[in-house]
Amino acid sequence: MNIAVVGTGYVGLVSGTCLSETGNNVVCVDIDADKVARLKAGQIPIYEPGLEVLFQRNIKEGRLHFTTDLEYAIKDAKLIFLALPTPPGEDGAADLKYVLGVADQLGRIMKDYKVIINKSTVPVGTAERTTSAIAKNATVEFDVVSNPEFLREGVAVDDFMKPDRVVVGTTSERARKLMEELYRPFVRQGNPIIFMDERSSEMTKYAANSYLAVRISFMNELANLCEKTGADVETVRQGMGSDNRIGKRFLFPGIGYGGSCFPKDVQALAMTAEENNYDFKILKAVMNVNEIQKHILVEKIISYYGDDLSGKKIALWGLAFKPNTDDIREAPALYIIEDLLNAGAEIVAYDPEGMSNVQQYFSGLPAEKKSKLNFADNYYKAAEGADFLAILTEWTEFRTPDFSKVKSSLKEPVIFDGRNLYDLEDMKRAGFYYNSIGRKTITIQ
Repeated sequence: MNIAVVGTGYVGLVSGTCLSETGNNVVCVDIDADKVARLKAGQIPIYEPGLEVLFQRNIKEGRLHFTTDLEYAIKDAKLIFLALPTPPGEDGAADLKYVLGVADQLGRIMKDYKVIINKSTVPVGTAERTTSAIAKNATVEFDVVSNPEFLREGVAVDDFMKPDRVVVGTTSERARKLMEELYRPFVRQGNPIIFMDERSSEMTKYAANSYLAVRISFMNELANLCEKTGADVETVRQGMGSDNRIGKRFLFPGIGYGGSCFPKDVQALAMTAEENNYDFKILKAVMNVNEIQKHILVEKIISYYGDDLSGKKIALWGLAFKPNTDDIREAPALYIIEDLLNAGAEIVAYDPEGMSNVQQYFSGLPAEKKSKLNFADNYYKAAEGADFLAILTEWTEFRTPDFSKVKSSLKEPVIFDGRNLYDLEDMKRAGFYYNSIGRKTITIQ
């Protein structure tokens, strides 16, 4: 098939590349001329394991193309994917200006039947609004389909190539047949393509992400209670997760969820509820819990060292919101860094992929604070001469460090672990003060 993908952000680039891998001719379009030039030159602007190989192969094979010209991109395309940003507006609702803006343009330039596919995460009713925006100027038949993405950063290529399920919202039999043909190569092992109406499809994406956020926030609340009662959240988690009604995933406590999806999707679903005069109490609680949890590690640090951290040098391991990505959007590390700088601390941070993004994020800091935020070439160097270590992202390379080297590098053998990476007995034997989430604190004997 000939396919156009509008938007070369995370979702658009992964989707376009993976669609070309099954033999489709894909043209990706973006208004950012510099970005398009870099993509044409074979440069990927994001870090995503496995993407580079597919990207280079399909450019070489002539199946993956990039342009700034929307009319050229859609000219021969039967399917047009909209993979555009839907950031939260001031009221928390998803802002559809990019989706509806492109829809308006499509209505003016389409010359034959097309299927326009909303791949972006959009509120219930967006398919109808997209249809109306196109229909204002369209002189040809078209269908609008809701096809939400369920890509997890760090394993997005596998998620697209071997999806648990594909959700397609359409009431058009013509569009349904095309979507079934498109996704057939991706579900050969028998995972379902689930067809439903457009509104239900739009709701499904928000429902899935919000439910996962509920699980995370529940475990964070449970971890905080475990600390007060003397229970160990890690063993509680194992006991819960072995129940097949619950399952093992998304039961890990920590310092709150972040990223491009959970925060904005929970907020957008809560806003949808408000617009429909429904008080979605659980979602309000989830957002409140997550906001508090992002600061809990700093509260532990201040409880140990006092309110004034002036003169303290802190090593931070991990900045991205999760491992295997350079994405720092809504990462707990951003809030923790801000809290620590406000308390007067000096920071030396390391992340395998996210450091340049954090540098850019904090580029507008006042000079006094900016001078106190520094970055190291590796995680051992970050620890050299630091008063203590705080772990914010569970990168694999942090799981089995040389503890004797870490201990000799730090001024004090103190670790605050926001991701529960280490065994309590191991920390006790190694002679660390070790404060984690939902478990007893190991003190130095």
